[in-house]
Amino acid sequence: MLDTQGNFFLGRLFDVAKGKLADKALLYDPADLTTHGLVTGMTGSGKTGLCVGILEEAALQNIPAIIIDPKGDLTNLLLHFPDLLPADFKPWLDADVVRREGKTLESAAKETADRWKSGLADWGIDRERLLALKNAAEFAVYTPGSDAGIPVSVLSSLAAPTIPWEENREILRERISSTVTALLGLVGMDNVDPLRSREHILLSNLFENAWSQGADLDMTELILQVTKPPFEKLGAFPLENFFPDKDRMELAMLLNNILASPGFEVWREGQNLDIPALLFAEDGRPRHSVFYIAHLSDSERMFFVTLLLSAVETWMRTQAGSNTLRAIVYMDEIFGYMPPTANPPSKLTLLRMLKQARAFGVGMLLATQNPVDVDYKGLSNTGTWIVGKLQTDQDKQRLLDGLESAAGGSDRATLDKLISTLGKRIFVMHNVHEKAPVVFNTRFAMNYLAGPLTRTQIPALNELVGAKPTVDSRPQTEKPAASSADLTAASVSAAVAAPRPSVSARPASTSGGSATRPSVPSSVAEYFLPLTNSLPEAFRAAGKTQPAEARQVGVFYRPALVASAQVRFFDRKYGVDAEVTRSALIENPERRSSQRWEDFVANVPADKLDSSPAPDARFDVLSPTLSDAKLVSALQKDFTDWVYRTTSVKARANEMLKVYGGPDISQADFMKACTEAASEARDKELQKEAGKIDKQIASLQDKLAREERELEQDQADLQNRKIEAGANLLELGAGLVGFGRKKSVSTQFTKQRLTANAKADVEESLESIAQYKKQLAELEKERARIADKVNARWGDVVNKITEIEVNPKKTDIYVNVFGVAWTPYYLVEVGGQKMELSAFGE
Repeated sequence: MLDTQGNFFLGRLFDVAKGKLADKALLYDPADLTTHGLVTGMTGSGKTGLCVGILEEAALQNIPAIIIDPKGDLTNLLLHFPDLLPADFKPWLDADVVRREGKTLESAAKETADRWKSGLADWGIDRERLLALKNAAEFAVYTPGSDAGIPVSVLSSLAAPTIPWEENREILRERISSTVTALLGLVGMDNVDPLRSREHILLSNLFENAWSQGADLDMTELILQVTKPPFEKLGAFPLENFFPDKDRMELAMLLNNILASPGFEVWREGQNLDIPALLFAEDGRPRHSVFYIAHLSDSERMFFVTLLLSAVETWMRTQAGSNTLRAIVYMDEIFGYMPPTANPPSKLTLLRMLKQARAFGVGMLLATQNPVDVDYKGLSNTGTWIVGKLQTDQDKQRLLDGLESAAGGSDRATLDKLISTLGKRIFVMHNVHEKAPVVFNTRFAMNYLAGPLTRTQIPALNELVGAKPTVDSRPQTEKPAASSADLTAASVSAAVAAPRPSVSARPASTSGGSATRPSVPSSVAEYFLPLTNSLPEAFRAAGKTQPAEARQVGVFYRPALVASAQVRFFDRKYGVDAEVTRSALIENPERRSSQRWEDFVANVPADKLDSSPAPDARFDVLSPTLSDAKLVSALQKDFTDWVYRTTSVKARANEMLKVYGGPDISQADFMKACTEAASEARDKELQKEAGKIDKQIASLQDKLAREERELEQDQADLQNRKIEAGANLLELGAGLVGFGRKKSVSTQFTKQRLTANAKADVEESLESIAQYKKQLAELEKERARIADKVNARWGDVVNKITEIEVNPKKTDIYVNVFGVAWTPYYLVEVGGQKMELSAFGE
C-alpha cells in the first residue's frame, strides 16, 4: 500500500514548462491545515475531486470531519467500492445520461468500473488502500429539516453550553448574538443590527439570563419568555417602555409560526448537535459527518449553518491546545456565508474560528467557485490557498488581491502567470509553510464521484454504509413530562392531566429525621398532605408486592413546595363561565425565583389538606429555598405568572350563525345548536328568496282548483246533455212511427248544439288544467333549485366552527394554597432494611 508517511497524498507535481506530470508526489502535512485552507476553482476545474481527496486522506489519518454540503456533491464520500465491481456503480449512475448516450446501465457500469480501476492503478492506489479508507472512519449523511437522511434536532442548540459562563462570557455572548440573528432571519428579519434591534436585544438577554444560570431553553420556553420575560428592566428603561407587551406578542407570534409549522416537526427530532458524538464513534474511530442542506431555503441554510458552526466553536473552547490537526470543518461553498460587505449570522462565527481555531487543532477548509464574493480580509489567517482554473480575469485579479493581502511576500506576477496556465485538475498551491507555490495534478478519487445526489437517494446512501444516529455524549437528564405548550389547559381535566416526577419508593433517610418539626417562616403557609394511600396501595403504587414480613414503623414527612390556584374564566360573548384549578407539587425546588412548574403539575386537593401531621411522625430538614420567606413570596408571584401564561379554556364559535359555546358545552350539543340556528336562518332566507315564486305557485294552484271545479261542472253538463240528446232522439223516432208525441227536428239540433258546447267546455278546461300543471311543475322545479342552493349554503355554514382560546384576567386568578407542604411517607421495614413508600396518592 502507498506509504504517505502520515501526510495527505493529494497528487503529483506538474511541470508547467513541459506540460506534463512530474514523478514527485505532492504530500501535504495535515498540521499545515491548522492554519486553514481555501480551495477555489470554476465549475469543471476538479475542485470537488480535490476536496474529496483531502477528506479521504483525513479519514486515512484518523482525522474526523464535519462537512457542510450545500449542493450534494460531498455525499459521494460514502460511495466506497473497494472491489470496483460494475454492480457497485450501477445504482448510482444517472439513468437519463446513460440513455442519452445510447448505452445500457450494465455497459455504462462496466465502463465506469474499468475507468476507476485504471485511474486508481495509474496513481498507485490498490485495493488495500481502498479497504483502509472504507474502514478508517464512520460515514453518515445528516439532513436537517428532513428525514431523508439522519434528521437533526436544532432544539439542542438552544440548550445551555457545557462550558462555564463566567470564564467564557465574551465567547458565549458572541454565540448568543449569532444564534439570535440566525433565529430572526428564519422568521424573515434580515440585516438585523444587534445594537439597534429591540428583538435582538430582548432575545439575547433571554438567552443570557438562562445560560448564565445553566438553564436550557427550547422554542416553547423562549416564546413564553418573550411574552413574559423574567426581568423587569432592559438597560435603564422598564421593560414595558423599551418593548411593550403588544409588540413582544407580535415577536412571539412570529417565533410561534416556526413552532406551529408542521414542517418544523422534523427539526425537533433526530441527532443533537453534539460535536464529540459527531466527530468520534463509540469505538474511537473518527466520523465524517456530512450535513446535506441542498433542500433547505436560504434562511433555513443560514440558520442551520450558524447553529452548527456555533456548536463546533463552543466544543472547540473545551479542548486543550494542540499543534496537530484534531478535526476538520469543511464547507463546500462559502458564497453568501462570508461576503465582503454584508454581515450574515454565519460570518462572525466563521471569522472567529479562522482566527482562533488554530490554537485548538481545528482546521477550517473552505471552498468556493465565486472568488469575487468572498471577504478576503477575513481569510487573512488562511495559510493554504489552492487555486484551480478560474472563469474570468476578474475572478483571478480579485483572488490575487486577496492572496496578496493574506501572504504579503507572494509574487503576484508569478502567481498570475501560473493561474492562467491551469487546466482541468491542475491547481496552484500556495502554502505559507512552504518556500514557494507549487503546481500539481490532483490524484484520482478513491470514492466514486457520482456528482450531486438528490434527497431521494440519501436513504439508500446511508443504508450502504450502515449509518445511524449517534449516541449523545452529554449526560442524559430526565425529560420533563410535558412542555409549557402541552399544558395550555382546554378544560379542568386537561389542566391536571400532565404527570409530574414523583418518588413512590426510596431507601429510608439515613438521618432518620427529627421528631421536632422544623420551623417554617411565619409569613409562609404550612400544609400537611393527607395519607390517602393504605400501606398495600403504597406498595402497589411503587410497583411492588407487599411482603408478608413488611412492617410499618412510622411516618416520615418530607417538605415540598405546594401551589394551587383557582382560575375563573368569564366571557359573555362566547358563553364561557368556567373555573379551572392549577396545582403543582415540587419536592426539591431549585433555589431561584422561578421554577419549571409544568414539570410538577399535581392534583392537590385543597379541601383535603390536613392542618396537623400524623401522630409520632418524624420530619426531614427544611431546604434553604423553603426557609427563605422572600424567595417563597417570589415563587408565588412566579407561579401566578405561570398560571396566567399557560392556562386557558377553549370556546367554540360559529361567527356566521352567532352561535357560541363554552367548554361545558359538548361538541354534539354545540353542533345541535348550530344546526337549529342554520335551519332558522335557512327558512328565513328561503322565504325571502322563494317568496315571489311561492305567490305564483299559490295563484296557479287557485286557478288550477277553479279550473278543476269548472271541469267537474262541465263534465256533468256534458253528461246531462248527452242523456237529453239521447232521450230526445228516441222521442223523435217514436213520433215518426206513430208512438208518442212528435218532436221537432229543430229541437234535436238544439240539443246536439248544446252537447257540443258542453264538450268544448270540457276540452277547454282540460287544456287549461294541463297548462296550469306544466307551469306549476316549472315553478316548483325553480323553487327546488333555490331551496337546494340555500340548503347547501347553510349546510356549509353549520360546519364553520372555530375554537377560541379564552385567557384569564390576572384579577381572576386566586392562589388559595401556596407554601410548604409536608409530604408523608410510610417508613417500612422489610428483612431488616428500611424503605420509604409514598403515603400520598393523587
